[in-house]
Amino acid sequence: MENKGFDIGSAKERLMEAALSHAVFDGWSEATFRAACEDIGIAPALARAVFPRGALDLAIAYHKAGDAAMVAALDAEDLTALRFRDRVALAVRLRLEGADRELVRRGAALFALPQNAATGASLVWGTADAIWRALGDTSEDINWYSKRATLSAVYSSVVLYWLGDDSAGQDATWQFLDRRIEDVMRFEKFKAQVRDNPVLGRVLAGPMKILERVRAPTGAPGDLPGRMTGKEGA
Repeated sequence: MENKGFDIGSAKERLMEAALSHAVFDGWSEATFRAACEDIGIAPALARAVFPRGALDLAIAYHKAGDAAMVAALDAEDLTALRFRDRVALAVRLRLEGADRELVRRGAALFALPQNAATGASLVWGTADAIWRALGDTSEDINWYSKRATLSAVYSSVVLYWLGDDSAGQDATWQFLDRRIEDVMRFEKFKAQVRDNPVLGRVLAGPMKILERVRAPTGAPGDLPGRMTGKEGA
């Protein structure tokens, strides 16, 4: 197969676009990866310079592209009149409305496999992080983790509901989303009450400090516990 004129800078975008029509039918599979390579005239061996793990990396790229599109769509919205809970709900809704349900379904099947479960969880965490950052979250203490953990749980449950929702305009999904956001707001209210209660505050002070020390040595909020930072060496 000819590879003249191969531009590694645009290869990722071209492969991703080519893979979409195949992934709907064949899932995020080796067949999809090879078909995408064939469509744009790139040898699979060369394409792995862009996506070393083939179809898995294609699925990851599709998810991250969805996050980026959601952030762009949220930036274009006028949020001034919205309550904060409604801003969170809008972000989740924009994330799903910008996705292809069958491609997400195929991705969910891929990331449900034991060998890919950690990657799938990391992607959901990344979506929650993208939402909080887009909404201006600047927390750096234990709240940084708790906000993303609770939103990750909300997002995961809403995605599963959305995948099986046949209601007009997915209205049932958006109602389900509102209920889950309400649960989060109750939890945040409970946390505030605990912080303001002198007795409970003292009881939980120790555990909270321990959780905060679990942060990576760099202290950066984005460095999850135990994650390699790239400074440890091979």
